[in-house]
Amino acid sequence: MEKTELILSIDAGTQSIRAALVDINGNIVDLVKTEIEPYFSVQPGWAEQDPLYYWQKLTLTTRALFAKPETKESRIKAVTLTTQRGTVINLDKNGNPLRPAIIWLDQRVAKVEKYPDILTETALRIINMRDAVHYAIQQGECNWIRQNQSEIWEKTAKFVLLSGWFTYKLTGDYVDSIGNMVSYMPFNYKTQNWAEQSHMNSKMFPISEEKRFRLVKPSEIMGYISKEASSETGIPAGLPIIAAAADKSAEVLGAGCVVPEIGCLSYGTTATLQTTHKRYIEITPFFPSYPSAVPGAFNTEVMIFRGYWMINWFKQQFGHKEMEISKIKGVAPESLFDEMISDIPPGSMGLMLQPYWTPGIKVPGLEAKGSIIGFGDVHTRAHIYRAIIEGLAYALREGMEKTKKRTGIVIEKIRVSGGGSQSENAMQITADIFNMEVEKPHTYETSALGAAISAAVGMKYYSGFDEAVKAMTRISKTYTPQIKNAEIYQELYQKVYLKLYKRLKPLYSTIRDITDYPAKF
Repeated sequence: MEKTELILSIDAGTQSIRAALVDINGNIVDLVKTEIEPYFSVQPGWAEQDPLYYWQKLTLTTRALFAKPETKESRIKAVTLTTQRGTVINLDKNGNPLRPAIIWLDQRVAKVEKYPDILTETALRIINMRDAVHYAIQQGECNWIRQNQSEIWEKTAKFVLLSGWFTYKLTGDYVDSIGNMVSYMPFNYKTQNWAEQSHMNSKMFPISEEKRFRLVKPSEIMGYISKEASSETGIPAGLPIIAAAADKSAEVLGAGCVVPEIGCLSYGTTATLQTTHKRYIEITPFFPSYPSAVPGAFNTEVMIFRGYWMINWFKQQFGHKEMEISKIKGVAPESLFDEMISDIPPGSMGLMLQPYWTPGIKVPGLEAKGSIIGFGDVHTRAHIYRAIIEGLAYALREGMEKTKKRTGIVIEKIRVSGGGSQSENAMQITADIFNMEVEKPHTYETSALGAAISAAVGMKYYSGFDEAVKAMTRISKTYTPQIKNAEIYQELYQKVYLKLYKRLKPLYSTIRDITDYPAKF
C-alpha cells in the first residue's frame, strides 16, 4: 500500500470551520481554519444563522487550502465531513433555504398539542416519563416552525441537518450519515433508521416522509463532488464523499475510544463523556444512546450543556486583561489563564462550582442553576477559573460513575479531546479528580481525524475500523494522578460536590417559582 493518499476532512463546528488534509497514518498534513459567528439572535434565547453564510465560510476555507502551493490535489482521494449536531435547515423544492438555520443552542420552545393524548399522558405519568416527552416536544424545532411559521413549513421540501445541507451543496443529493442523527427528528435510535409511523418519535416530531432524506452508514459513499461545487470550493470534481459522523462521535473515534472500557471526554463547547458499545444502552432512562461513527455501534453520552463554553464566558466577563495581553503577545488568552492557575492549590481554596449554567431534564432538572460556594477574601479570578475546570471534571466524573452503574462496565482509562485538552493544568486536574490515567491523543483535531478514519475504511485502505484506529490513532502524553491531589479531590467530591444539587434543589425551585427562570413548561 502506498502511503501518499490524503483525505480532505471538513470539520464544521460551532465556532469555526476547518479543512484538514489527513494522511492514512492519521497525521494532519495541513489545515486551514476559519472562525465563524456561532449565531445571531433576533429575540432573546434564539440562536440562528444563515445557511448560505455557513456555505460561504466553507468555500472560503477549502479555497484557502487549495490555494496553498504545497497542496497536491492528485494525492487527495476522498472527502469526508463532520459538523456540529442538531442544527436544522428548511429547504424549498429547489434546495434553497426558506429561513435561517436554527442552531443547537437555541432556547425557544414549542407548544405541546395533540400528542400526547389523555390516555398516553396518564401512562407517561405512571412511568415517570411525562416531563421528558413534553420537554422533547417543546425542544423540537420542527414543532416550533410548524406552529409559528406554518407557511414556511408548508413550503419545506426537505428538513435537513447542517451536515445534510453541506452534503446537498457538495453533491446535489439529499443524503446524510446515520452518524449525524442527533436531533429532534423521527429517528429510531435503537434500529438506527427512520422511525415507523407508530413510533413515539414520529408522533413527537411529525415530519412526513417526503421531507426526510436518505440515510447511509458511516464509511459508505454519499455521493461525489459536483462540477458546480468544485468551482465554488476548489475541491476536485468527482471525488467521493464518504459518510462520517457528527463532531462528538467523530471525536470518540479520532481519540481511539472504540471499546467501552475507554471513556472519551470532550472538553468542547459542550462537555461530554462518551463510551462506545455494540448494544443499545440508555444511561438516563428514556434518553437515547446516539449512533457511533462505527456502523451499528452506539455512543452513550453524559452531557454538560455549557461545558468549555464556560471558559469563553469567563473570558468575556473576567478576562479582559488577558485578552489585551494576548493580542500583544500573539498567544491565546486561554494560555494566560492556564499560567494564572498554576499556583492555585487543588480545591481552589474552598471554592466549589456546579456547572449547571443551562439546566437539563433529568439530573439536573429544569429548575437547576449554576452555583459557586465557599467564597472568602483570599479568592481571586484565578480561583474562579480553576473552580470552573474542577466543576466540569466533577460533573463528568459523576457521569462516568452513572455510566458504570448502567452498563456494568468499568471505565479503565480516559482520553480527552476538545479545547480543554490543550491545557496542561486541565489535563492534570482531570487525572486527579478521576483518580485514573488520562491520555491525550496525538492530535488536537480528533473530530477531523475521526471523520478521516471513516473515509479511510470506506476507501478500503483498511479492512475495518479496528485496523484503521490502530494505524491512525495514538497517544502523545499520559497524565498520572498525583496522590495528594487525588485524595483532596476525593473528599471534596464525595462530601461536598455530590451533595450540592440535592441541598440546593429546593432553593433552585423557589427561585424558579419567583422569577420564572428557567421558564416552566
